[in-house]
Amino acid sequence: MTAAPDLATPLRRYTVACERSAARVIDTYSTSFGMATRLLGARHRGHVRNIYGLVRVADELVDGVTGEAGYAPAEQHRELDRLEDDTRAAIARGYSSNPIVHAFAHTAREARIDAELVAPFFASMRSDLPPRPGDEVRLVSPGTAFDASAHASYVHGSAEVVGLMCLRVFIRDQDPGPEQVTVLERGACQLGAAFQNVNFLRDLADDTDRLGRHYLGPTAGLDSAAQARWVAIIRAQLAEAEATLPLLPRDAQLAVATALRLFRSLNERLARTPTEQLTQRRVRVPGPTKAWLVARAALDTRRSTLT
Repeated sequence: MTAAPDLATPLRRYTVACERSAARVIDTYSTSFGMATRLLGARHRGHVRNIYGLVRVADELVDGVTGEAGYAPAEQHRELDRLEDDTRAAIARGYSSNPIVHAFAHTAREARIDAELVAPFFASMRSDLPPRPGDEVRLVSPGTAFDASAHASYVHGSAEVVGLMCLRVFIRDQDPGPEQVTVLERGACQLGAAFQNVNFLRDLADDTDRLGRHYLGPTAGLDSAAQARWVAIIRAQLAEAEATLPLLPRDAQLAVATALRLFRSLNERLARTPTEQLTQRRVRVPGPTKAWLVARAALDTRRSTLT
């Protein structure tokens, strides 16, 4: 039976309410991620949801919600600037009137997530907005193709730093030593990059047609050779990330292993999908297959901890 949360102080009660809000955001937008977070140990679960709650809010802001609400590009930038400023202030002070920001700040203060990770994230989000007059530094302008450098910068800010944030949650009360931390950070970055690259392939139609973005290269579209190259890159990234799984705390291994297997399954489905169909439909993993992947990850994780 789960113990009731400690609501002894008004700030603690407010923090619990904010964390519940972050969990609802994730459950609304991603059933797969919601499933994976439920496999985390209780001491990690809320913190990881808090991270992804803020990530989702920022992502929706730049992916069309503000535009649909009638915001002009300059107004969209102001909203993102306000969200970043509020996030920085909340980390410093331990409070925000925005529940999702407050929940994230609580986790950031507990896990020592600082500007080193927050700033690149917002930089990548900002590059997804239409340019405003006077902008000088952008990863890439919407409607143009990402070159290798722009792709690496965007993926670092939008995905790798999120993996690093989660890693800081997992090891926040440990002292793995600098060499092991370096290995774990490399694995976290590779896993985040793999997740993002899979999403680029499976969201190709929406990114290209609705948002005018070309994360994977040529504006004319992806050919079969480029598709195969990205599938191979993702396979290598997932393999490198998988090698670091035994170094994670035991109560994080199952959830991370499950997410890794889910995205590996997605990648293999993308590999088998004809290139022209990637611009017509979004590849998914069926529910029964997800359940099988969870069971297999649980079995393999148990075996690894017993050896």
